[in-house]
Amino acid sequence: MPRLTHQQWQALAARQIFEGRAFIDGAYVAAVDGKTFATVNPANKQPLADIAECGTADVERAVAAARAAFEDGRWSGLAPLQRKTVLLKFAELIREHADELALLETLDTGKPISDALGVDVAGTAYCVQWFAEAIDKVGGEVPPLAPNLHGTVTREPIGVVAAVVPWNFPLLMASWKFAPALAAGNSLLLKPSEKSPLTAIRIAALAQQAGIPDGVFNVLPGAGETGRLLALHRDVDCLAFTGSTAVGKKIMACAAESNLKRVWLELGGKSPNIVLDDCPDVAQAARAAAGGIFFNQGEMCSAGSRVLVQRGVYAEFMAELKQAAEGYRPGDPLNPATGMGAIVDELQYRRVLDYIEIGKQEAKLAFGGHAVHTDTGYYIAPTAFETTPDTRIAREEIFGPVCAVIPFDSADEAIAIANDSDYGLAAAVWTRDVSRAHLLARRLRAGTVWINCYDEGGDQNLPFGGYKQSGNGRDKSLHALEKYTELKSTLLKLSC
Repeated sequence: MPRLTHQQWQALAARQIFEGRAFIDGAYVAAVDGKTFATVNPANKQPLADIAECGTADVERAVAAARAAFEDGRWSGLAPLQRKTVLLKFAELIREHADELALLETLDTGKPISDALGVDVAGTAYCVQWFAEAIDKVGGEVPPLAPNLHGTVTREPIGVVAAVVPWNFPLLMASWKFAPALAAGNSLLLKPSEKSPLTAIRIAALAQQAGIPDGVFNVLPGAGETGRLLALHRDVDCLAFTGSTAVGKKIMACAAESNLKRVWLELGGKSPNIVLDDCPDVAQAARAAAGGIFFNQGEMCSAGSRVLVQRGVYAEFMAELKQAAEGYRPGDPLNPATGMGAIVDELQYRRVLDYIEIGKQEAKLAFGGHAVHTDTGYYIAPTAFETTPDTRIAREEIFGPVCAVIPFDSADEAIAIANDSDYGLAAAVWTRDVSRAHLLARRLRAGTVWINCYDEGGDQNLPFGGYKQSGNGRDKSLHALEKYTELKSTLLKLSC
């Protein structure tokens, strides 16, 4: 739990000073054309700060700075131990500024302060530390060749990496990109979402304070046009993106149109959470299902938004799910006791409410289904529908606290429903039969399968990413380091 009280967090928020400029080549700067946009606190609809809106001139300057830093080796040329030392200091500074970063995240996104501090900021520091510690432990290969040949297989930093990150976990998702990219020796261009840019802007100064050289860590706030400029830029070697499948497709098209830069995409999901009738604990499964869809206001690509329940435990499960949802009543995000905060902005709020209205027409509302605290901010009650697999609310990503509960008769039927989706990010199976769990997990087309739990994904040792239109490549783990490197084979013919 947060160390501060509700009143103390409110007092901190009242005197918080916001930095809204871009961070390019080691300094905070306004956009060249002076353009700005406002970031708004969704909990009370009040503007927080004016943010630099980076355009063509800003992108050109940042890319040039990143390229120069990479080419002269001020970071890419450092010994692994030196980069490790700097990134460990960076992780330490993130922890030292945890309260400030959590506050910025909560004010910008509407998420509960307890989650911002205990999940987002804590996870960011852990991610940076994990990749720092991996730097001097990952080597190359000496493959077996003919006696007169000596070969090595090595990995080199790819160059200039652009990271375009989402608004639901702004700092944490950014760290999943920048930590391995920096660990590998690359220069970075971080483009936060226009809905939640504050922590990315702030953390740039902490990176500099830790010792990351000027030009290596740049932050370019802006909307879709800023991201498009990065995706089209011929001097960007790699672009890592987390966001919607629709935007991911556009980024791939931009890469094909420009320099065929490497593109890594972590996209949408409509993840199935399968509760079989031999579930070891129905109440526990219901609590996990509630967390899987109502945590972070349901604004998660891996949200368990399709809950498939075998008919033998269906009635019991629905009663337990409704009770578990009570722990996610929307409230003031600055209150440490709040279980669910505000939807990130009015656009997303309207989108979720529109889907709820669609659900009322095509399915049975089990509970919720309405906005709350409408005179204050953008809050929506935890909502569940009893539905069939073919409805829109059961097939389309809503990105809000809306759960589609689908009954089924057999395990084969559940697998067929689960895999009948454009997405393949995550899935879960609840059963007391270990063999059954593994056999069903093999059949699920998803990048992560949880057994008798949901969203237990905090460990950096486990890669994260999806099948099908949920994207390509993986965040987290040593596999993420591979994304930001090029393989080089070197062959020496020995004199006989």
